[in-house]
Amino acid sequence: MVTGVGRQRPAPATTAGPAGPGTSAGTPPIEGPAQRSWPGRVGRALRAAVVPLALIGLTSLAGVVLGRVYAGDLLTQLVIGAAAGSVLVSVAARRLPSWLVAPVSVAAMVGWTLWSLRLSATRADLPGSLLEVTADAARNGIPRLLTAMIPVEPTPDTVLMPVVAAWLAGLAGAEVALRTGRVLLGYLPAAGLYAAALYVVGPNAEPAIGATVAFVAVAAVGLAAPAAGSAAGGDPAADLAPRVRAAVRVRLAATAALGVALVVGLVALLGPVLAGQVDGRPVDPRRYVEPPQVQTLDENPLIRISGWALNPEQKLLDVSTVRPGAVAPPAGGAPSGGPDGGTDGKPGTADDATDSVRIRLAVLSDYDGVTWRVGATYRNAGRILPATTPARDSTVETVRQQITVADLSGRLLPAVATPSEVSGARVAYDPATGTLIRPEGLTPGLRYTVTSAREKPDNNLLATANVPAGAEVARVLRVAEGVPDPLRRLATQLAEENGAPYARAAAIEQFLAEHYRVVADAPSGHAYPNLGFFLFGPRNAGGQRGTSEQFAAAFAVLGRLSGLPTRVVVGFESTGQGPVRAGDAYAWPEVLFDGLGWVAFDPLPRPDNEPRPVEEDFRPTPEDPPPSEAPAPTVEPTASPEPVAAPDGPAGQGGVSTPVLVAGGSGGLLLLVGALLLTLLAMRRSLTRARLGRGDPGQRIAGAWREVTDALRLAGRPVGSDLAATEVAGRARRALADARAGTVGDGPALDGPAVDELAVDELAALLNQVGFAPGAATPDQAARAAEVATAYVATLRSARPWWRRLLWSVHPTPLRRARRSPR
Repeated sequence: MVTGVGRQRPAPATTAGPAGPGTSAGTPPIEGPAQRSWPGRVGRALRAAVVPLALIGLTSLAGVVLGRVYAGDLLTQLVIGAAAGSVLVSVAARRLPSWLVAPVSVAAMVGWTLWSLRLSATRADLPGSLLEVTADAARNGIPRLLTAMIPVEPTPDTVLMPVVAAWLAGLAGAEVALRTGRVLLGYLPAAGLYAAALYVVGPNAEPAIGATVAFVAVAAVGLAAPAAGSAAGGDPAADLAPRVRAAVRVRLAATAALGVALVVGLVALLGPVLAGQVDGRPVDPRRYVEPPQVQTLDENPLIRISGWALNPEQKLLDVSTVRPGAVAPPAGGAPSGGPDGGTDGKPGTADDATDSVRIRLAVLSDYDGVTWRVGATYRNAGRILPATTPARDSTVETVRQQITVADLSGRLLPAVATPSEVSGARVAYDPATGTLIRPEGLTPGLRYTVTSAREKPDNNLLATANVPAGAEVARVLRVAEGVPDPLRRLATQLAEENGAPYARAAAIEQFLAEHYRVVADAPSGHAYPNLGFFLFGPRNAGGQRGTSEQFAAAFAVLGRLSGLPTRVVVGFESTGQGPVRAGDAYAWPEVLFDGLGWVAFDPLPRPDNEPRPVEEDFRPTPEDPPPSEAPAPTVEPTASPEPVAAPDGPAGQGGVSTPVLVAGGSGGLLLLVGALLLTLLAMRRSLTRARLGRGDPGQRIAGAWREVTDALRLAGRPVGSDLAATEVAGRARRALADARAGTVGDGPALDGPAVDELAVDELAALLNQVGFAPGAATPDQAARAAEVATAYVATLRSARPWWRRLLWSVHPTPLRRARRSPR
């Protein structure tokens, strides 16, 4: 019989008899003296075992590749067991009909899978019966495998799919290769499983070069082995007639040559493509799967502070704490610091064995001017969490807590920072913030044990520590648009006399602690308007008091305005033993320092501290009124001379009458006001001419830009000095669009010169050119800038009411700004 590529030719059956090992038709070949001897039988058994062993090896190599992203070697061992079990069941059941082998093998697979799930659940210390564990793994196996954190811990949901896939691949390969003799075709399931393992691993491990070479070598050994029923080195056409034997040999040679040519062609065609992918980054399938998400309430737990403050006796948790010991700092430093991965910013308040313990619930790093948000990416994790590198100048203390959930709701899982091991609950973990969630949500009675590596910075190094900068910390330095001017000026004032980062943070902390009061009934809210009312609102109207929500949020915003990387943390203060109640919940800010990590600060006032009025140290009166309340400019009149009493005497003798005094004083005052207005008008026009007509082209372009910004301020649309030119241009376009729609003020339709809205962008581009390429501007460009600025100012001015158009030309604000910024 002629065989194809990769197919072993079964020995011809010549006599009836019981089927022996390695036969394909149930009738063994005629045995010679060598085959009937003991060495012959051993050799035949070894040859028959080559293909099954090759299938076991190929399937097991898929487990080896996948096990590189797992913690420990349990997953690899379970996959090897599944590969061996599936192939051996097929070998043992070769005497059974083919339709009966699959049910027998599947039954064996169920037993092996259940044992594997129980073993992995026991090692991961997961609660629940075998039925519950199996049902949960079957529902969530694939998504949890693709959203699990690397390294993946072998748990029931992360081992179920690999074990079942390995068993089915071994079963399919064994049935094809052993029953039909098509070895190469029988390799396809194992090869598909191996490719799937490489895809799941993706870029999360080194290239599997060694495993791939081993896969090819094992496959070649299985293909090169002689047929089970033929003698080693025998000629499959030896028993045929000479003429038939010659024809068979020719066909075999042609088939072999065709197979070799096909292989060479595939290598030549696919070789360069595959070689080009060796150094490429594999696709990570995890990007296609959405990781576990937190609920809306958990995305901003800061708003829960006020609710908890109104119900302080509500029991949220039960806590039992153990401190096994401390680890010496890697680079020296005294074991001092504050609670929860940092100091509270005050030497001498270190969290020792008798002090309170801060249990962290959430870390909020993102602020958009309205809401602080968690913004974390959680990945399913096992009992052992990824290790984090502690800060250089800090000690690490191990804290172990057993926590029982009472009335706390949501998905956020409380733990002391930074957790390293969790048992008793299935968790997802965000390594960037070191926080945990339970994807199924918290339930009353849930009990779990968490071991944390708590960092304690060295207080002695805080005074000279710097803060990091750059793209890595841009997230915790970002200041959202729309910062109120009083808030910005307060941050500037607090930072003016404190150059060092720690000094700035301590100044903010002290200012908040000395001027504001903590109350339980303050309304929730930490948007810019809420913080503005908290900081500057009148006390008799509810201002200058709040919960820890406002204190922590105000500190974080003022810190970012001062150049400090800050974030807000929500958690609980506990004695470490006993119940944790709603009254123990509060928020605190943290600042990131080089070498020290995140350091916690406490801006809350001391219980015996009477807050000092804010007005004693800071007056947030703006230089210019807000846009919506900009009144007409007023000129302070000069003090009139004190009236001199007339000497006693008859009327009309020795004195000037009252009407004459009133008329003279009024006329003099009018003349004085008129002279002042004319002076302001002349100064304003002189300033405009100097800006647009004097100096080199670069100076004239900059002057045109200042004309536009002054016009925006006069129109009630002031722009901050921290905005880029393109951002100012965008606001200028919006102001111009509102003016053309008749929405700026309550003035009439526009009657000034027309100006293209895009011309402001052109002026911004010219300003950027002047800033980044000094000396490159031309006189024509300066003339164009003056033209755009003049038309823009006229357009905005024409939209104002008539009395404001009159005051526009004499408003002193541009003159004051010109004195402060003469360039």
